[in-house]
Amino acid sequence: MEPTPQPTPPGAATSPPRRRALIAVAWLWVGAPLAYGLYELVQKATQLFTG
Repeated sequence: MEPTPQPTPPGAATSPPRRRALIAVAWLWVGAPLAYGLYELVQKATQLFTG
């Protein structure tokens, strides 16, 4: 007797291409300002601690 395959929940393993694009845009929307802020933080902290 072979085991019966379990149904995958919606969106568990794969996403439609349009959804992937939306996720990528959302990550860029949040990630770009975050990366810039961290860069500025490191620059200011370096100036603060090195004189």
